[in-house]
Amino acid sequence: MLAGEARAIAREWVVTGSRAWPGFHGAYFIGSTSFRPDDAPLDPASDIDVVVVVTGEPGAGIPSGKILHRGVLLDVTPMARERIATPEMVLANYHLAGGLAGGLAGGLAGGFRTTGIILDPAGDLSRLHAAVARQFARQDWVVRRRDHAADRVTGCLDALDAMDPADPFHRQVVPWLFGTGVLTHVLLVAGLRNPTVRTRYVAVRNLLSDHGRLGFHETLLTSLGSAGMDRDLVAHHLDLLTVAFDAARHITRTPVPFASDISLAARPVAIDGCRDLVARGDHREAVFWLAATFSRCMTIFAADAPPETFGRFDGDYRALLADLGISGPADLRRHATGVRRLLSDVQGLSDTIMAATPGIHDA
Repeated sequence: MLAGEARAIAREWVVTGSRAWPGFHGAYFIGSTSFRPDDAPLDPASDIDVVVVVTGEPGAGIPSGKILHRGVLLDVTPMARERIATPEMVLANYHLAGGLAGGLAGGLAGGFRTTGIILDPAGDLSRLHAAVARQFARQDWVVRRRDHAADRVTGCLDALDAMDPADPFHRQVVPWLFGTGVLTHVLLVAGLRNPTVRTRYVAVRNLLSDHGRLGFHETLLTSLGSAGMDRDLVAHHLDLLTVAFDAARHITRTPVPFASDISLAARPVAIDGCRDLVARGDHREAVFWLAATFSRCMTIFAADAPPETFGRFDGDYRALLADLGISGPADLRRHATGVRRLLSDVQGLSDTIMAATPGIHDA
Protein backbone atom coordinates (compact mmCIF):
# COMPACT_ATOMS: atom_id res chain seq x y z
CA MET A 1 0.00 0.00 0.00
CA LEU A 2 1.19 3.51 -0.77
CA ALA A 3 1.55 6.08 2.01
CA GLY A 4 -1.02 8.36 0.41
CA GLU A 5 -3.57 5.54 0.25
CA ALA A 6 -2.97 4.70 3.91
CA ARG A 7 -3.43 8.33 4.95
CA ALA A 8 -6.63 8.54 2.92
CA ILE A 9 -8.00 5.52 4.79
CA ALA A 10 -7.01 7.09 8.09
CA ARG A 11 -8.66 10.36 7.06
CA GLU A 12 -11.89 8.53 6.16
CA TRP A 13 -11.81 6.82 9.58
CA VAL A 14 -11.52 10.18 11.33
CA VAL A 15 -14.21 11.88 9.24
CA THR A 16 -16.67 9.07 9.85
CA GLY A 17 -15.92 8.42 13.51
CA SER A 18 -15.54 12.01 14.70
CA ARG A 19 -19.28 12.62 14.42
CA ALA A 20 -19.75 10.46 17.52
CA TRP A 21 -16.69 11.52 19.52
CA PRO A 22 -17.64 13.78 22.47
CA GLY A 23 -15.84 17.11 22.44
CA PHE A 24 -14.14 16.49 19.10
CA HIS A 25 -12.17 19.55 18.01
CA GLY A 26 -9.88 18.37 15.22
CA ALA A 27 -7.30 15.81 14.12
CA TYR A 28 -3.90 15.69 12.47
CA PHE A 29 -1.16 13.26 11.43
CA ILE A 30 2.15 12.93 13.27
CA GLY A 31 5.06 10.53 13.08
CA SER A 32 7.49 9.38 10.43
CA THR A 33 4.78 8.26 8.00
CA SER A 34 3.50 11.83 7.78
CA PHE A 35 6.73 12.71 5.95
CA ARG A 36 6.44 10.02 3.28
CA PRO A 37 5.34 11.11 -0.20
CA ASP A 38 1.94 9.94 -1.33
CA ASP A 39 3.45 7.63 -3.95
CA ALA A 40 6.00 6.04 -1.58
CA PRO A 41 5.31 2.52 -0.30
CA LEU A 42 4.18 2.34 3.31
CA ASP A 43 6.60 0.37 5.47
CA PRO A 44 4.74 -2.79 6.61
CA ALA A 45 6.24 -2.25 10.08
CA SER A 46 4.85 1.30 10.32
CA ASP A 47 1.53 2.56 11.56
CA ILE A 48 -0.27 5.82 10.83
CA ASP A 49 -0.10 8.13 13.83
CA VAL A 50 -3.19 10.25 14.38
CA VAL A 51 -3.80 12.84 17.09
CA VAL A 52 -7.46 13.44 17.98
CA VAL A 53 -7.91 16.82 19.65
CA VAL A 54 -10.83 17.23 22.04
CA THR A 55 -12.13 19.97 24.31
CA GLY A 56 -11.37 19.05 27.91
CA GLU A 57 -9.62 15.88 29.00
CA PRO A 58 -10.30 12.89 26.69
CA GLY A 59 -12.88 10.64 28.24
CA ALA A 60 -14.94 7.62 27.36
CA GLY A 61 -15.86 7.42 23.72
CA ILE A 62 -12.57 8.86 22.42
CA PRO A 63 -10.53 6.16 20.64
CA SER A 64 -6.90 5.57 21.55
CA GLY A 65 -4.08 3.15 20.89
CA LYS A 66 -3.61 0.74 18.02
CA ILE A 67 -6.66 0.36 15.77
CA LEU A 68 -6.76 -1.70 12.58
CA HIS A 69 -9.00 -0.11 9.94
CA ARG A 70 -9.34 -1.39 6.39
CA GLY A 71 -5.90 -2.95 6.47
CA VAL A 72 -4.19 0.14 7.91
CA LEU A 73 -2.84 0.12 11.46
CA LEU A 74 -3.65 3.43 13.17
CA ASP A 75 -2.00 4.59 16.37
CA VAL A 76 -4.42 7.08 17.86
CA THR A 77 -3.47 9.58 20.56
CA PRO A 78 -6.22 11.67 22.20
CA MET A 79 -5.08 15.19 23.02
CA ALA A 80 -6.76 17.82 25.17
CA ARG A 81 -7.07 21.06 23.22
CA GLU A 82 -5.77 22.90 26.27
CA ARG A 83 -2.35 21.20 25.91
CA ILE A 84 -1.81 22.89 22.54
CA ALA A 85 -3.63 26.12 23.29
CA THR A 86 -0.73 28.37 22.28
CA PRO A 87 2.26 28.06 19.95
CA GLU A 88 4.58 28.61 22.91
CA MET A 89 3.18 25.58 24.74
CA VAL A 90 3.94 23.48 21.70
CA LEU A 91 7.29 24.92 20.74
CA ALA A 92 8.83 24.26 24.17
CA ASN A 93 7.72 20.62 24.30
CA TYR A 94 9.77 18.28 22.14
CA HIS A 95 7.02 15.66 21.90
CA LEU A 96 4.34 18.15 20.91
CA ALA A 97 6.57 20.22 18.67
CA GLY A 98 7.99 17.16 16.96
CA GLY A 99 4.50 15.93 16.24
CA LEU A 100 3.13 19.28 15.19
CA ALA A 101 6.15 20.21 13.12
CA GLY A 102 6.12 16.80 11.47
CA GLY A 103 2.40 16.49 10.98
CA LEU A 104 1.42 20.12 10.55
CA ALA A 105 4.50 21.97 9.41
CA GLY A 106 6.12 19.13 7.51
CA GLY A 107 9.77 18.17 7.16
CA LEU A 108 12.34 20.88 7.59
CA ALA A 109 14.73 19.29 5.12
CA GLY A 110 13.67 20.59 1.74
CA GLY A 111 11.20 23.08 3.13
CA PHE A 112 7.73 22.78 4.61
CA ARG A 113 5.26 20.65 2.75
CA THR A 114 1.47 20.60 2.91
CA THR A 115 0.02 20.34 6.39
CA GLY A 116 -0.96 17.09 8.05
CA ILE A 117 -4.29 18.42 9.25
CA ILE A 118 -7.12 15.93 8.82
CA LEU A 119 -10.05 17.90 10.22
CA ASP A 120 -10.03 21.43 11.63
CA PRO A 121 -13.60 22.74 11.93
CA ALA A 122 -12.66 25.81 14.00
CA GLY A 123 -9.46 26.60 12.09
CA ASP A 124 -7.37 26.48 15.27
CA LEU A 125 -4.97 23.83 13.99
CA SER A 126 -4.29 25.79 10.81
CA ARG A 127 -3.38 28.88 12.83
CA LEU A 128 -1.22 26.77 15.12
CA HIS A 129 0.49 25.20 12.12
CA ALA A 130 1.40 28.60 10.75
CA ALA A 131 2.89 29.78 14.04
CA VAL A 132 4.82 26.55 14.72
CA ALA A 133 6.13 26.47 11.16
CA ARG A 134 7.49 30.01 11.46
CA GLN A 135 9.25 29.47 14.76
CA PHE A 136 10.11 25.77 14.89
CA ALA A 137 13.74 26.22 13.80
CA ARG A 138 14.37 29.34 15.86
CA GLN A 139 17.41 28.66 18.01
CA ASP A 140 15.88 29.57 21.35
CA TRP A 141 13.03 27.11 20.77
CA VAL A 142 15.41 24.37 19.62
CA VAL A 143 17.39 24.87 22.83
CA ARG A 144 14.19 24.75 24.91
CA ARG A 145 13.18 21.47 23.28
CA ARG A 146 16.66 20.01 23.65
CA ASP A 147 16.57 20.87 27.34
CA HIS A 148 13.11 19.35 27.65
CA ALA A 149 14.45 16.08 26.25
CA ALA A 150 17.39 16.23 28.68
CA ASP A 151 14.96 16.79 31.54
CA ARG A 152 13.11 13.66 30.46
CA VAL A 153 16.34 11.68 30.85
CA THR A 154 16.87 12.88 34.41
CA GLY A 155 13.16 12.52 35.19
CA CYS A 156 13.22 8.85 34.26
CA LEU A 157 16.35 8.21 36.29
CA ASP A 158 14.93 10.12 39.27
CA ALA A 159 11.88 7.85 39.07
CA LEU A 160 14.18 4.82 39.25
CA ASP A 161 16.00 6.27 42.26
CA ALA A 162 12.66 6.73 44.02
CA MET A 163 11.71 3.08 43.58
CA ASP A 164 12.27 0.39 46.17
CA PRO A 165 14.89 -2.14 44.98
CA ALA A 166 12.41 -4.79 46.12
CA ASP A 167 9.81 -3.60 43.60
CA PRO A 168 9.15 -5.93 40.64
CA PHE A 169 12.26 -5.99 38.49
CA HIS A 170 10.49 -5.25 35.19
CA ARG A 171 8.99 -2.10 36.71
CA GLN A 172 12.46 -0.87 37.66
CA VAL A 173 13.85 -1.63 34.21
CA VAL A 174 11.42 0.70 32.43
CA PRO A 175 12.65 4.06 33.80
CA TRP A 176 16.28 3.07 33.26
CA LEU A 177 15.56 1.88 29.71
CA PHE A 178 13.64 4.96 28.64
CA GLY A 179 16.00 7.33 30.44
CA THR A 180 18.83 5.76 28.46
CA GLY A 181 16.91 5.79 25.19
CA VAL A 182 15.93 9.44 25.45
CA LEU A 183 19.63 10.37 25.17
CA THR A 184 19.09 9.83 21.44
CA HIS A 185 16.21 12.32 21.46
CA VAL A 186 18.41 15.04 22.94
CA LEU A 187 20.59 14.81 19.85
CA LEU A 188 17.79 14.29 17.33
CA VAL A 189 15.92 17.35 18.60
CA ALA A 190 19.12 19.41 18.36
CA GLY A 191 19.54 18.33 14.73
CA LEU A 192 15.92 19.03 13.76
CA ARG A 193 15.34 15.31 13.22
CA ASN A 194 12.20 13.38 14.05
CA PRO A 195 12.54 11.96 17.62
CA THR A 196 11.22 8.60 16.52
CA VAL A 197 10.42 5.81 18.95
CA ARG A 198 11.19 2.31 17.67
CA THR A 199 14.04 3.33 15.34
CA ARG A 200 15.59 6.06 17.51
CA TYR A 201 19.04 4.45 17.50
CA VAL A 202 19.05 4.14 13.70
CA ALA A 203 17.96 7.77 13.40
CA VAL A 204 20.63 9.05 15.78
CA ARG A 205 23.29 7.00 14.00
CA ASN A 206 22.37 8.69 10.74
CA LEU A 207 22.46 12.11 12.41
CA LEU A 208 25.87 11.48 13.96
CA SER A 209 27.22 10.18 10.67
CA ASP A 210 26.05 13.33 8.91
CA HIS A 211 27.92 15.43 11.48
CA GLY A 212 31.13 13.38 11.38
CA ARG A 213 30.61 12.01 14.89
CA LEU A 214 29.71 8.40 14.14
CA GLY A 215 32.03 7.17 16.87
CA PHE A 216 29.69 8.61 19.49
CA HIS A 217 27.04 6.15 18.33
CA GLU A 218 29.14 3.38 19.89
CA THR A 219 29.08 5.34 23.15
CA LEU A 220 25.26 5.44 23.07
CA LEU A 221 25.03 1.73 22.32
CA THR A 222 27.48 0.98 25.12
CA SER A 223 25.27 2.93 27.50
CA LEU A 224 22.33 0.79 26.43
CA GLY A 225 24.45 -2.36 26.71
CA SER A 226 23.99 -3.57 23.15
CA ALA A 227 27.28 -2.42 21.58
CA GLY A 228 28.85 -5.88 21.75
CA MET A 229 25.78 -7.94 20.83
CA ASP A 230 25.97 -9.79 17.51
CA ARG A 231 23.08 -10.48 15.17
CA ASP A 232 22.59 -14.10 16.24
CA LEU A 233 22.31 -13.16 19.90
CA VAL A 234 19.77 -10.41 19.23
CA ALA A 235 17.81 -12.73 16.91
CA HIS A 236 17.74 -15.31 19.71
CA HIS A 237 16.28 -12.81 22.16
CA LEU A 238 13.79 -11.66 19.54
CA ASP A 239 12.63 -15.26 19.10
CA LEU A 240 12.04 -15.48 22.85
CA LEU A 241 10.22 -12.15 22.82
CA THR A 242 7.98 -13.34 19.99
CA VAL A 243 6.79 -16.28 22.07
CA ALA A 244 6.24 -14.00 25.07
CA PHE A 245 4.41 -11.41 22.96
CA ASP A 246 1.98 -13.97 21.55
CA ALA A 247 1.34 -15.38 25.01
CA ALA A 248 0.79 -11.93 26.54
CA ARG A 249 -1.61 -10.73 23.86
CA HIS A 250 -3.84 -13.74 24.46
CA ILE A 251 -4.16 -13.31 28.22
CA THR A 252 -4.26 -9.54 28.77
CA ARG A 253 -7.30 -8.48 30.77
CA THR A 254 -6.09 -5.77 33.16
CA PRO A 255 -6.27 -2.31 31.56
CA VAL A 256 -2.79 -0.87 31.02
CA PRO A 257 -1.91 2.23 28.95
CA PHE A 258 -0.01 0.24 26.31
CA ALA A 259 -2.40 -2.73 26.03
CA SER A 260 -3.05 -2.13 22.33
CA ASP A 261 0.71 -2.31 21.65
CA ILE A 262 0.67 -5.95 22.78
CA SER A 263 -2.00 -7.15 20.37
CA LEU A 264 -2.39 -8.98 17.10
CA ALA A 265 -2.94 -5.68 15.28
CA ALA A 266 0.32 -4.27 16.67
CA ARG A 267 2.41 -7.38 15.99
CA PRO A 268 3.76 -6.09 12.63
CA VAL A 269 5.20 -3.05 14.41
CA ALA A 270 6.40 -4.59 17.66
CA ILE A 271 7.72 -7.91 16.35
CA ASP A 272 8.07 -7.70 12.57
CA GLY A 273 9.55 -4.21 12.84
CA CYS A 274 12.26 -5.48 15.18
CA ARG A 275 12.87 -8.48 12.94
CA ASP A 276 13.35 -6.19 9.96
CA LEU A 277 15.94 -4.16 11.87
CA VAL A 278 17.83 -7.33 12.78
CA ALA A 279 17.69 -8.66 9.21
CA ARG A 280 19.17 -5.50 7.73
CA GLY A 281 22.05 -5.40 10.19
CA ASP A 282 20.60 -2.91 12.67
CA HIS A 283 20.41 -5.56 15.38
CA ARG A 284 22.17 -3.52 18.04
CA GLU A 285 19.83 -0.61 17.35
CA ALA A 286 16.82 -2.95 17.61
CA VAL A 287 17.58 -3.89 21.21
CA PHE A 288 15.98 -0.80 22.74
CA TRP A 289 12.52 -1.58 21.36
CA LEU A 290 12.99 -5.30 21.92
CA ALA A 291 13.62 -4.66 25.62
CA ALA A 292 10.78 -2.13 25.86
CA THR A 293 8.31 -4.57 24.33
CA PHE A 294 9.49 -7.42 26.56
CA SER A 295 9.08 -5.16 29.61
CA ARG A 296 5.49 -4.47 28.58
CA CYS A 297 4.84 -8.17 28.18
CA MET A 298 6.19 -8.77 31.69
CA THR A 299 3.79 -6.15 33.06
CA ILE A 300 0.91 -8.10 31.51
CA PHE A 301 2.21 -11.41 32.86
CA ALA A 302 2.54 -9.91 36.34
CA ALA A 303 -1.07 -8.73 36.23
CA ASP A 304 -2.84 -11.55 34.43
CA ALA A 305 -0.72 -14.72 34.20
CA PRO A 306 -0.38 -17.54 36.73
CA PRO A 307 2.93 -17.59 38.64
CA GLU A 308 4.39 -20.43 36.59
CA THR A 309 3.80 -18.52 33.33
CA PHE A 310 5.32 -15.37 34.76
CA GLY A 311 8.33 -17.34 35.97
CA ARG A 312 8.88 -18.96 32.58
CA PHE A 313 9.01 -15.69 30.71
CA ASP A 314 10.79 -13.85 33.50
CA GLY A 315 13.75 -16.14 32.95
CA ASP A 316 13.91 -15.21 29.25
CA TYR A 317 13.49 -11.53 30.10
CA ARG A 318 16.27 -11.60 32.65
CA ALA A 319 18.54 -13.39 30.16
CA LEU A 320 18.12 -10.45 27.77
CA LEU A 321 18.93 -7.96 30.50
CA ALA A 322 21.93 -10.00 31.63
CA ASP A 323 23.33 -9.69 28.12
CA LEU A 324 22.90 -5.92 28.51
CA GLY A 325 24.98 -6.10 31.69
CA ILE A 326 22.05 -5.93 34.10
CA SER A 327 21.44 -8.77 36.52
CA GLY A 328 19.56 -6.95 39.23
CA PRO A 329 18.54 -3.61 40.78
CA ALA A 330 22.13 -2.72 41.74
CA ASP A 331 23.20 -2.98 38.09
CA LEU A 332 20.28 -0.78 37.03
CA ARG A 333 21.39 1.95 39.41
CA ARG A 334 25.02 1.62 38.37
CA HIS A 335 24.02 1.97 34.71
CA ALA A 336 21.75 4.90 35.57
CA THR A 337 24.71 6.69 37.17
CA GLY A 338 26.61 6.22 33.92
CA VAL A 339 23.70 7.67 31.95
CA ARG A 340 23.68 10.76 34.19
CA ARG A 341 27.38 11.28 33.49
CA LEU A 342 26.92 10.70 29.77
CA LEU A 343 24.11 13.23 29.58
CA SER A 344 26.61 16.07 30.01
CA ASP A 345 28.57 14.84 26.96
CA VAL A 346 25.35 14.44 24.99
CA GLN A 347 24.32 18.00 25.78
CA GLY A 348 27.71 19.31 24.74
CA LEU A 349 27.52 17.41 21.45
CA SER A 350 23.99 18.68 20.92
CA ASP A 351 25.34 22.25 21.03
CA THR A 352 27.81 21.35 18.30
CA ILE A 353 25.07 19.76 16.21
CA MET A 354 22.80 22.77 16.59
CA ALA A 355 25.59 25.10 15.49
CA ALA A 356 26.14 23.02 12.33
CA THR A 357 22.51 22.33 11.43
CA PRO A 358 21.24 24.26 8.39
CA GLY A 359 17.92 25.95 9.01
CA ILE A 360 18.38 26.84 12.66
CA HIS A 361 18.23 30.60 12.90
CA ASP A 362 18.32 33.36 15.49
CA ALA A 363 15.20 34.98 16.81
